[in-house]
Amino acid sequence: MRFMSELAPLATESGGGLRSHFNFVARHDEKARRAQRGFHAQLQTHFRQQISEGERVLEVGCGAGDLLAALAPSRGLGLDFSPAMVAKAQDRHQGKANLEFRVADAEAVPVDEKFDHIVLDYLTGYLDDIQLVLERLHHCAHARTRLHLTSLNTIWNPALRFAVRTGRVMPQPESAWLSDGDLKNLLELTGWEVVRFERQQLFPFEVPLLSPFLNRFCVRLPLVRHLGITLCLTARPRRAPAPVGTLSCSVIVPARNESGNIRPALERIPVLGAGTEVIFVEGNSKDDTWETIQREVAAYTGPLKVRAMKQPGKGKWDAVFTGFASATGDVVVIQDADLTAPPEDLPKFFAAIESGAAEFANGSRLVYPMESEAMRFLNLLGNKFFAAALSFVLGQPVKDSLCGTKMLLRSDYERVLKRIARFGDFDPFGDFNLLFGSALLNLRIRDVPVRYKDRTYGETNISRFKHGWILLQMTWFGIKNLRCFGRGNVDASTSGK
Repeated sequence: MRFMSELAPLATESGGGLRSHFNFVARHDEKARRAQRGFHAQLQTHFRQQISEGERVLEVGCGAGDLLAALAPSRGLGLDFSPAMVAKAQDRHQGKANLEFRVADAEAVPVDEKFDHIVLDYLTGYLDDIQLVLERLHHCAHARTRLHLTSLNTIWNPALRFAVRTGRVMPQPESAWLSDGDLKNLLELTGWEVVRFERQQLFPFEVPLLSPFLNRFCVRLPLVRHLGITLCLTARPRRAPAPVGTLSCSVIVPARNESGNIRPALERIPVLGAGTEVIFVEGNSKDDTWETIQREVAAYTGPLKVRAMKQPGKGKWDAVFTGFASATGDVVVIQDADLTAPPEDLPKFFAAIESGAAEFANGSRLVYPMESEAMRFLNLLGNKFFAAALSFVLGQPVKDSLCGTKMLLRSDYERVLKRIARFGDFDPFGDFNLLFGSALLNLRIRDVPVRYKDRTYGETNISRFKHGWILLQMTWFGIKNLRCFGRGNVDASTSGK
């Protein structure tokens, strides 16, 4: 997090070079840091949104260690090539058993342990060999590690040079400022896949009302979003596909007033991977859905493992939650009992998860032409609106947020539950719960097109206006809690490195 700390004078002591510069900065930047509290507080808040408390975090280029400490990791390791910076970090955070600071060169990365998150905050411009560093960081990563990288938006370079010429900013050491395209290219070259990219910080100061308005909303608007000061990228290790046939799958079928669709569901759901279980979860039906499920499950002799249960509460999310809690498969998926999103498409979802192309496979009904009665016009408009709103909130593109078919690893689902626990019971449908949680974990969300079909039995359980109002409330909830960064305010007095 050094961009703003370069306001301190360049090193004048013997030795020269970057190490001498940052040794100098470590001893002389307190005044500048106080002036830059808002900028660093905003960056801390960004990282606190991306990284949950209690995870294992490695920060390369940790400076004085304030960001690492603010993340409250269960194990936090900070590396910096400046002995003075490391001594400062050790002094500022002494007594914190969860934190360790070492003098180390980023190009070496002498770490023989795995971390959940790796942070490079305004560091890449000072590296002699960025590609080498990114390659070696794989030694510190497991399959679900996320690499978080921030850098200066290059359109701000002229403004910084002008500030230096006018004396508003002290001279800075020679560095390479990379565009977002440069950074994405380097990540891809070194085996990292970009999961999330955004620009943040239009206004790097803390002014009530004005700062939140500019930095949480305006910076994400079309055209304006290109002006954010900070480039924020999150990447995952490019993973090898799981061996074909090694993952099992649990298909959860929430069923309310769907008596006529139970047997077709059993006939049409395919076997996926190493084996497939189907769990019907009946939810307070007014017809004979429960009796039909019991009868069909008892009579079934096919290749699927079939079970049935009644949900204890109300709403689709309660049914999904109940089914997922009972699932034994490595992969879990929702298959709506109305069968309008065909079960025959499930192998496409499974292939996306099995191959590693997606970590959250989200059905999209808005690609292929629909059958004439599949979705009413107002519903179509609503789906497009909520998809656009959710894409804004999540920071990842989602074409159809309300398609019932959603698939992910069961282990990732369990992580999602922990991540959204602080939000409480706000989503009666489950679509937003799963998308919000997956976005907060920076899972790679990918749309899988499905051909949306007409109903062949029963009537929809969705009320356009009643449920539309609930969806609007949940979208606003997401804007406030995800786009307002959620983990509480960062104390600006501790911001910086």
